[in-house]
Amino acid sequence: MIGRADALAALERDEYDVLVIGGGITGAGVALDAASRGYSVALVEKADYASGTSSRSSKLVHGGLRYLQNFDLGLVREALLERQLMVKLAPHLVRPLPLLIPAFDGRRPDRITGVGLNMYDVMTREGLRRRRGVDEEWSPERHRTIDAEETVRLLPALAAKKPSAAYLFYDCQTDDVRLVLTALGEAERFGAVCCNSVEVTGLIERRSRAAGALCTDAVGGGEFELRAANVVNATGVWADRLRPDELHDEAEVPRIRPSRGTHMTVSTEDLPVVAGAIVPAGSGRSIFVLPWLGRTLIGTTDNDYEGSLDHIPPSETDVDYLLAVVNDYCGTSLAGGDLTGAYAGVRPLISTGDPKKSVDISRKAELYETSSGMVTITGGKLTTWRRMAKMAVDRIVEREGREAPCRTHEIPLGMPADPSELPEVDGVDEVSRAALAGRYGHAALDVLTLASHSPELAARVSPELPDLVAEAAFAARREQTRSVADVMLRRTRLGLLDARRLTEPGSEGAAAVARAMAPELGWDDAEVAAQLEGWRRVAAVEGLVPGT
Repeated sequence: MIGRADALAALERDEYDVLVIGGGITGAGVALDAASRGYSVALVEKADYASGTSSRSSKLVHGGLRYLQNFDLGLVREALLERQLMVKLAPHLVRPLPLLIPAFDGRRPDRITGVGLNMYDVMTREGLRRRRGVDEEWSPERHRTIDAEETVRLLPALAAKKPSAAYLFYDCQTDDVRLVLTALGEAERFGAVCCNSVEVTGLIERRSRAAGALCTDAVGGGEFELRAANVVNATGVWADRLRPDELHDEAEVPRIRPSRGTHMTVSTEDLPVVAGAIVPAGSGRSIFVLPWLGRTLIGTTDNDYEGSLDHIPPSETDVDYLLAVVNDYCGTSLAGGDLTGAYAGVRPLISTGDPKKSVDISRKAELYETSSGMVTITGGKLTTWRRMAKMAVDRIVEREGREAPCRTHEIPLGMPADPSELPEVDGVDEVSRAALAGRYGHAALDVLTLASHSPELAARVSPELPDLVAEAAFAARREQTRSVADVMLRRTRLGLLDARRLTEPGSEGAAAVARAMAPELGWDDAEVAAQLEGWRRVAAVEGLVPGT
């Protein structure tokens, strides 16, 4: 990405066709879609890219098997189409993941579940037939029943419970933040200008129509007007906080009803899984247990949330609930002290006033244009980000009478790299090279070049995980990163995967990250110390280490 100072100067100087407010996956998608259609685009994010919901998902790119229970076939079909497309456009970022639904006590897997999986298979193949003539792409095998031995091989954590069989099917998994950063990088390639730590405090109007925004630079403190012919509000769960009177006073604008989802991670030694598992949680609910970036990820809850949106820690009740479900199902005795990290986020579910639980509220995207001409896009889910972006830009194209079809279905997201073809660097093993290829694609070469400059940069941040100290320097130089917390939570995911170790006083891993960033950002020893203290404060208010 271009440097933040250069981006900020361009935003203050130039006028744009489209201003996108919000640097999560939806905003990144709108920026890419609009820029690739020939619009000049500016994007601003009040905090760090993907610092809201887009970094706090279940990391799945999936059709949503549970939505079949509500016969929401349209949502599932749309999501399955997008899943197929994402594997094709970003094969290093969106990868197939086997998922199991086990059975016990000599029983065969539930037949009703099998009917749902049959529908999943059929809708997947319908999508592939509709895309006939497209280059070869990943096609999941039909679901099948596997025996006890294969079930235990894929889910070693269940060995003591002696499963008798399981359904095996496929969805996909991603690093949600890296998907956002990659989409933003592609948007920049088409000319978009993106800048984080820029907060929109109001709209600029000309003849009662939105013509840009009044912005505050959260780093330098200055205010400026960002001029744009069209404004897209892609702030997710914060969408109704920008011009709330305008949004809520106009007809047929639904309310956003935040729902908190809590997740936690544990060591693969404590809960070993090779594939994911769908675990029944009572009352018709289920949770996921998934392998993710060297840990086992457990989640999620889905409860109405009415607290502050600035920092959303996991609730103690949710953590206890997830631990109880997993311990009962797997026969384990995991406790809060075994967690390597935890996180929570809020989903922008759309409420129409029905007092149902949020889990039953629509996950469909909602787009509405209010009297100022501002276009707001919210709701939806991670998997359908590209469709949501298309909806928003289609509205702008339609009202301007342009001929500018969507192109994002054919634009690759990043450039994959074969780990075996990456250069060898002293101190960097094969596991770390593979992790770099999966995170950065071809840009892993640039990270390895940095790592080759010193043994300190080639070292791991945490001994159990493959992330390199060089990634912190790369993030500061190339990804508008301003803090140790940015690196821990969003450029790597170590703040979710090894929070307990990295928040300890005197943590060498955290100190190594700060030292790597210092020459890139001009930090002296005092600022390095302040950054480490700031990281520990963020970890505390985000509840990354439950019980501390």
